Amino acid sequence: MAPGEMASNLAHRTALHSHSHQAISLWDRQSCVPLINVLGNGDLLILLSPVIAPSQSVDVLRDPFEPFGRALAARHPWVRHVPYTAENGITSFHVTFIKKAKVLIFVVAGVSFPGQRPQVDLADVARLVAEHRPLVIVACQNKEDLGIDEKDYQTILQIPGHTPRSLEHAAAILFGEASPTMTGLPVASQISDIPPKQWEVETLPDSLIRYDVSPVVAIWNECLPEKFSMDGFTLKSLLDRDGFGKHYVVKLPETGETVGFCATYTTWAFSDPDDLVGSLAVLLVKPAYRNRGIGLSLYNYAKDLLTRTRGVKRLQLGSTFPRLLSGIPRELASQGWFRNRGWNLDSQTPGCGKEISDWHLKVQDWPSGGLGSVPQTYVFRQCTPKDFAEVLEFLRTEASRNETMGLFEEYKWSRDSTHDIVLCLDGDNIVATALTYMANSGTIAENDLPWARRIGFAVGGITCICIAEGHTTLQKHRNSVMIRLLGTCIEYLQSCGMNEVFIDGVRGGDQGFQDLGFRKWAVYRDVWQTI
Repeated sequence: MAPGEMASNLAHRTALHSHSHQAISLWDRQSCVPLINVLGNGDLLILLSPVIAPSQSVDVLRDPFEPFGRALAARHPWVRHVPYTAENGITSFHVTFIKKAKVLIFVVAGVSFPGQRPQVDLADVARLVAEHRPLVIVACQNKEDLGIDEKDYQTILQIPGHTPRSLEHAAAILFGEASPTMTGLPVASQISDIPPKQWEVETLPDSLIRYDVSPVVAIWNECLPEKFSMDGFTLKSLLDRDGFGKHYVVKLPETGETVGFCATYTTWAFSDPDDLVGSLAVLLVKPAYRNRGIGLSLYNYAKDLLTRTRGVKRLQLGSTFPRLLSGIPRELASQGWFRNRGWNLDSQTPGCGKEISDWHLKVQDWPSGGLGSVPQTYVFRQCTPKDFAEVLEFLRTEASRNETMGLFEEYKWSRDSTHDIVLCLDGDNIVATALTYMANSGTIAENDLPWARRIGFAVGGITCICIAEGHTTLQKHRNSVMIRLLGTCIEYLQSCGMNEVFIDGVRGGDQGFQDLGFRKWAVYRDVWQTI
């Protein structure tokens, strides 16, 4: 194929003029730079770069982004460089690599030829495929000229071109070995020269009824992905748990601006009233003020108080109920920060970083029929008030076996809404339970779990699924029991007008949930430690 044919048919156009005068800028709202804080041994870093039209002065066709791939690989050996073309866009071949990635770097090199699909459109496709995975956009000229909106991407690195020198510098920036020019949105790397210090931590009132939480809401929505955004009423209702919640802020002494926030709860882990879990539910610092010691000041203050609370035997990152976040969201780059403070996030041992997921389903996608066979003695139905004492006795044993902290309390406070509990019985014996909830129902589960309502008011929730561990017959039919239990919950929610379903805090079973029509909504690391 002649170079001219390739340029019009396959390759993307790159910048026609030098942009060496442009600043190198970094926008990093997800704080994933330096990438060394996100990538571990064996984690795949996928580089997607465009096939671009060669310069007229170049006789030998050579991928101009090859030096970028080599520079990245020199810092992290597990790099896969996959070019994309204007003609084919993002194919199933690319999707396979993206799904295996821990971090994805997508290069946008220039504007498109007439009739070509813009590279930024292909970046949007990659963003959708990447789901929770950190995505870094590398723009090889002014991002506005390329149609890149910083609101659409969490991390953007703008460089003046795609010369080997520019690309090497880009790799150094992404791995924290060089600093970008101090322009654009504030990022942690731009204020790293400000030495960390100890900050004064202010405790919020026990009752937040009269407290203005708008500064906390602003931090929340600035620091977390859009799907976790929260309005003031909802966040205040989740935080205002007198006797169970203690929350802290750091303010700038000069202006009184709130720049850091930490939420904590102390709740019962299981049924034993002397067995408490201290939850460091969320720790947030405005991006412009990171690396100054604010987060560490909040962390040390909150952790010290939790560990000195009588009865607290475990510390958790995330919260049980109320459930702000089930753990550390996988798309956030704070995992390395917690590793540096002694938390184990890389083991399959309970509490050491195993992944748990939230799932979302449109009821119309739930399969009908063929949902697995169970013994004829198994019955699935709603709970009645007469069943409630037996439900609690079942959970008293099984919740601790399942290591599902907070589950017993959530059921215990559902005494007045037993119809929301769904049971699986083997004869007269309860072998599995689930708890359903709906928006505006006023139940404890609805008040403690905000995300179904955040998606929509016609989204019903299923939570606190507990399946007996010590039941031999059930273990042979565990998957079928789970499906039938979910099916019974979905039928009930649908009868109440719900057309979508949200399930939180599920361990494993990814392929099974996808086969049933669910889509993964969020992924967290389940992290706790005994003290």
